[in-house]
Amino acid sequence: MINADIDNALSPLVGGRVFPDTADLGTPFPYITYQQGGGRDASTLDGPAELKNGRFQINVWAATRNEADDLMNQVIDALAAAPLLGVPIGAPVSDYESSLDLRGSMLDFSIWYKP
Repeated sequence: MINADIDNALSPLVGGRVFPDTADLGTPFPYITYQQGGGRDASTLDGPAELKNGRFQINVWAATRNEADDLMNQVIDALAAAPLLGVPIGAPVSDYESSLDLRGSMLDFSIWYKP
């Protein structure tokens, strides 16, 4: 299952604090959230494709800009490695959550997987 694969790849970077969609208020940082935002359909006239594609937005949250940037670089390395072989779409985008005073970085990845 793709969510478990993403969790397994990213959990070691943040002591297991990886969450689909959102983290609970008060979650210690750094932490990572992710969600699927579409993907490419590879079906043909012959029928459904054996592999599915997902476009996954990965968000890292940390206390400082340097920590967020460093964590995103680690995420890129982790998701690009086997078994996921994720491909970054573009470059990371910096973010700031003023209500929590958190620095973030987000990046989309294209990942092909077997459902």
